[in-house]
Amino acid sequence: MIARAFILGLFSATLTLAADSPQTGTVVQPPPSRQFGDPDRVISSSEQFRISGGESSDRSAIALVTEEAKSELLRLTEEKDTWKVPIAINLHGKLGDPTPARTVATQILVSEAGYELRLDLHLCRGIQRERFKQAATAALIYERALRDRKTHDSETPFLVPPWLTDGLCEATAWQLNQSDRRLYAALFKTGGLFKIDELFALSPSDFEELDAATRTAFRASSGALVMALLQQPHGKEGFCAFLTEAAAYQGEMPALLRKHFPELNLSETSLAKWWALQFANIGGQNLTTDVLTIAQTETALADALKLNLTTPDGIPQSKDLSAWPELAALTTAQRAKATETAQDALVRLSYRCFPSFRPILAEYQQILSAIVKNTPKDLPARLTSLDERRATMSNKARRARDYLDWFEITRARQTSGAFDDYLSLKERLKVVQSGRNDSVSKYLDRMDAIFSRKPDPTPPSGR
Repeated sequence: MIARAFILGLFSATLTLAADSPQTGTVVQPPPSRQFGDPDRVISSSEQFRISGGESSDRSAIALVTEEAKSELLRLTEEKDTWKVPIAINLHGKLGDPTPARTVATQILVSEAGYELRLDLHLCRGIQRERFKQAATAALIYERALRDRKTHDSETPFLVPPWLTDGLCEATAWQLNQSDRRLYAALFKTGGLFKIDELFALSPSDFEELDAATRTAFRASSGALVMALLQQPHGKEGFCAFLTEAAAYQGEMPALLRKHFPELNLSETSLAKWWALQFANIGGQNLTTDVLTIAQTETALADALKLNLTTPDGIPQSKDLSAWPELAALTTAQRAKATETAQDALVRLSYRCFPSFRPILAEYQQILSAIVKNTPKDLPARLTSLDERRATMSNKARRARDYLDWFEITRARQTSGAFDDYLSLKERLKVVQSGRNDSVSKYLDRMDAIFSRKPDPTPPSGR
């Protein structure tokens, strides 16, 4: 039975809130004294948001921000507006007031009439557009979960994870050309600061402790994940169904995603691959023109083919792929963990490698999968064959480069003139006399004249 306790410690102008996060929702019963006929209230254009408190200009601004968040979410998912649960927004305080522990709080109210969502916003820092838009986005996700839920349902806790609200806001910003591609490029080149599991595991309280740089990386990573999901086959329909379950879901997030996005069931790393592909599409190199040379690809491939092992003392080790027999005694999960970095690196490299290396990368992926499954049949022969193919390609590239160098040297009929400016500058510097007249410079000039003096052309006469 959903808890029907009264709200303790009603919010006042000096609202004290426990944690500054809009994602957590608590189901409570509204106090009987709650006034719904407040004349100082603004109702948004869709009539879903009812804003009370603050100045008239504050209420109008919040109404515009929340409706903007709603229209952006609907445009992203390509849905029609079919809301059922109203969202009440109470404004507290004013600009310059002491900052409470929390400036945004979300509650889910339940009564005989049904559900209502309540957002309490403190204006001590003014209207923080992006923060309030995130809070409104989280509330809209809660509304989806409550839309068809009975009020006498179980005591299921509700939680909208930070990656989802941040990701939706970032995906919208990218769609509106308000995001910076350079951030995605930096994360793509470095492999990102977060892994998929780390995105899912980050709690609202941990999210609030992130520094500005890490939070920016988290937002970009979350946005890339949301965009990767939306671009799945039938991604819009699957994402809408996913949003309906996300707030009340209690299991592992990858399981819920695989439920609504069947393409992610192809392998254990399908989600990570789709995510990496999205990073490549947004922040990667131009796949037509910015291609690595054979030598660069070979260097990057050697760096990628590393196994992450752990000594009996718990010390991590990085070993070459040739150490794969050491993984035979490990569990499947441990083998997958040991090869995870290499698999991700091969995926990233495949977007930029020299084209003729792509079949080689694909075969290395198959070999890593065989290592995880502990099916080592023919692995030594396959690895030897790949080494020979790589050596052959590198040798051909060197021969081609040497031939081009020889051709340019032997067939050149005149100088290019590319270094004329440099040579003339060098000659001019030789004749420019030093303009310094201090004693040290004069001494050095005299010494230079002595050591630079030409030898006497008349040899001394011998005795």
